[in-house]
Amino acid sequence: MSAPERTERDVTGLLNMAGHALSNRLSAALADVDLTARMQCVLIHALEQERTQIQLAALADLDKTTMVSTVDDLERRGFAERRPSATDRRARVIVVTEKGRLAAEEGQRIVDRVHADALSSLPDAARAAFVEALGQLADTTRDPGPQPVRRARGR
Repeated sequence: MSAPERTERDVTGLLNMAGHALSNRLSAALADVDLTARMQCVLIHALEQERTQIQLAALADLDKTTMVSTVDDLERRGFAERRPSATDRRARVIVVTEKGRLAAEEGQRIVDRVHADALSSLPDAARAAFVEALGQLADTTRDPGPQPVRRARGR
């Protein structure tokens, strides 16, 4: 028996391998400044404008439970605080402290360095095209599609 002929590269496998390696590098680099990639993402989005935890979770692609624990960690480190919204008394927003702003700035320098290092293996002319194409791919695959079929348990 022979394997079926492949007509395309295993794009899913390639993206997973590259993403895993890049995530590991980023996690290790951010750990030097007491941040995780999640915390960095939340801090950056919270600095952009007043946002609720729910809004930040959507922007950071985090589920509710993960978002709560991430903000808890940010508060413990003195990087952010939960406060009542200035525009909606029922809502609470995440406000970045001065210490958090400084951490986010250093974190962004680290993120940029890790990304630049990863892209450095590509020729200069290919870098912008690669990032643009990856952005287009991410935009067209934002919808996760159908959920996996769950098989009934054997009895």
